[in-house]
Amino acid sequence: MSRIQSRFETLAQQKRKALIAFVTAGDPAPELTVPLMHALVAGGVDIIELGVPFSDPMAEGPVIQRASERALAQGIGTRHVLDFVRQFRLTDTETPIVLMGYANPIERMGQAAFVAAAREVGVDGTIVVDYPPEECEEFAQLMHEAGMDTIFLLAPTSTPERIRQVAKVGAGFCYYVSLKGVTGAGHIDIEDVSRRIAAIREHVKLPVGVGFGIRDAQTAQAVASVADGVVIGSRIIQEMEGAPREEAIAVAHTFVSSIRQALDSKFQA
Repeated sequence: MSRIQSRFETLAQQKRKALIAFVTAGDPAPELTVPLMHALVAGGVDIIELGVPFSDPMAEGPVIQRASERALAQGIGTRHVLDFVRQFRLTDTETPIVLMGYANPIERMGQAAFVAAAREVGVDGTIVVDYPPEECEEFAQLMHEAGMDTIFLLAPTSTPERIRQVAKVGAGFCYYVSLKGVTGAGHIDIEDVSRRIAAIREHVKLPVGVGFGIRDAQTAQAVASVADGVVIGSRIIQEMEGAPREEAIAVAHTFVSSIRQALDSKFQA
């Protein structure tokens, strides 16, 4: 059982909801990435999505695009991201880490080489936005053989066929994109999210985490009432953007702590 699966099982036993936080590796500064990851865990984050900076992040809104641009300007590439995970694992061997990014850096390294390197440093899973499930069964198999999970996105526009394909090759959890758009945009229709998650659960037996558009405690509670976890990224990065660099980690910690408290106050057994 992967660390991701184990974390969701433990949370389900506790009747708690997963708090999944996204940050971009290397932003706001390379030397802050690992301390930031630890601060997120201390604030109650269950799973960390560590963004791999990419020059054309098509699914990301302007906030995460800026974060990726800042990281790239400081020379952060895939090897650096893997090294951040290695450093994090020196003192935290329990928190699941998911690398989120795009296919190009993986293809440049080579799928087998990437999977081997990710496994060696302690990565638990990947979300590769432009690896559709019907076209990356080989990659998913490599990940599975290495004991890591391949997590796929589903959206309001996903067809039943796509949902069934995710059920076939996905692992860890299913990431439902609550909006037709990019990260950090729009208003979430909870009733629509509830209906679509119910349709997903007819085929996909994995936990469902919901992201895109979750910006505050109230929205997190509402989404968590119909999902197994919430994913927050843009708002965390915005909080850090609005703070002096030396205060960025503390600001992120305070924000995720408030979301953790809101989730536990409503859902904890």
